[in-house]
Amino acid sequence: MTAFDPTTHLPDVLLERIRSRAAQVDHDNVFPQEDLDDLREAGYLALLVPAELGGAGLGLAEVSVLQQRLATASPATALAVNMHLVWTGVAKVMADRGIDSLRFVQEEAVAGEVFAFGISEAGNDLVLFGSDTDAVPLPDGGYVFTGRKIFTSLGPVWTRLGLHGLDTTSPDGPKLVYAFVPRGDAVVTRDDWDTMGMRGTQSRTTELNGVVALPDRVVRRIDAGPSADPIVFGIFSVFELLLGSVYTGVARRALDLAVAAAGARTSKRTGRPLSEDPDIRWRIAGMALAYDALPLQLASLCADVDAGVDHGMRWFTLLSGVKHRAVTMAKHVVDEAMLTAGGSAYFTRNELSRLYRDVLAGMFHPSDPESAHSTAANAWLGPLP
Repeated sequence: MTAFDPTTHLPDVLLERIRSRAAQVDHDNVFPQEDLDDLREAGYLALLVPAELGGAGLGLAEVSVLQQRLATASPATALAVNMHLVWTGVAKVMADRGIDSLRFVQEEAVAGEVFAFGISEAGNDLVLFGSDTDAVPLPDGGYVFTGRKIFTSLGPVWTRLGLHGLDTTSPDGPKLVYAFVPRGDAVVTRDDWDTMGMRGTQSRTTELNGVVALPDRVVRRIDAGPSADPIVFGIFSVFELLLGSVYTGVARRALDLAVAAAGARTSKRTGRPLSEDPDIRWRIAGMALAYDALPLQLASLCADVDAGVDHGMRWFTLLSGVKHRAVTMAKHVVDEAMLTAGGSAYFTRNELSRLYRDVLAGMFHPSDPESAHSTAANAWLGPLP
């Protein structure tokens, strides 16, 4: 088997072009439109779409590697495009299991449509298992959605929004309804993204004022509450694994910058480079030991999803766990890289200062630390009475 070459889909020249724009995008708090244009032209939006439909035909394992690579250049760009890749990944996971209801996602991704992820809601810690968005059925099988979604990455540019809402009026309700809606007058994207880090994602608040999902874009109706339904598994698996990939890429970049800083700095006390200082060597070794575990864990779990391995309900612990470990590892590595680089890293002109801010976003993505620990505790100790 030929080894996967990530430069085929994300060449060095493209990566450096994206890297060259990242600081200005962050400074100006704008969406990296040029990055998206370049990635679209490179076929990046269709990485997970089967070759027979015009995509690259990659699996999650390969896309995880690409997202780690992209995050070393621009974490915000990687995180933004991640949300599009989540939906194409869900389409792949479901199709691999014999459910072809998201084929239109694959076809439209090839055609250049940009999919955003409209699941998060303020104060809704049920996440996939509940929604504060009203989903009202129409006679033709469509739905009208009214509510407010937060952290909608790709806010200024998406053309399709995958979302969920709660149908409480149907006789078999309450039902969670998953659907896709186009951009239009019934959707308001608030220009409210002015954050500490990940500024280029432009993850703005999205208000749904009676937006209509056509019948053929209503893809799933399931019982509210915890579920292992294929769409829940698809979203949970792809979301957690690709998020973990982005933050693992952040950690890799911080480690590389720390190594470069250690080689470039010289101790006034000894006259020798800091790369020969025992304390600095210990610090970088610790960073490397923490980082090395995550690419392997991500590769293994991505391969299991691609192969349809059945871990049963243990899947949820494995997936929330790897995302949690990736984020906490990345935060630790960036912290240590800042100390290695010294006071210059505190200035905004230093790339590490941006990584330091960007990595903090990881704690807010599902599964958050509380949810990851609760999932693990329930798996090992059983649910609370």
